[in-house]
Amino acid sequence: MTEPKRTLKERVKPVVPDLVGYTDNVLFGEIWERKGLSKRDRSLITIAALIASGRTEPLPDHILLGQKNGLTQAEIAEVITHLAFYSGWPSAMTAAAVLLETTNKA
Repeated sequence: MTEPKRTLKERVKPVVPDLVGYTDNVLFGEIWERKGLSKRDRSLITIAALIASGRTEPLPDHILLGQKNGLTQAEIAEVITHLAFYSGWPSAMTAAAVLLETTNKA
């Protein structure tokens, strides 16, 4: 039986435990819990920002979180397509591959 893939946060915790603590307590504890935006909207924004900045390492975790927060695969695909014109074709194609890989494993 194969072990489930650990999140980026879980993988880096042994080397940067304080950073993971800030991630849990400040980012996901305070920022994500603010009332100004829904978690669904925060997920949509975060996925778009990761794609636009070429940060693909945390993208699978945020795709799964986005789906947990109510985003559909079709909506995420639409974000990727839209961003191809704003953040570049290579960023969009890379994100599409990440979406495919992530949703095939889920």
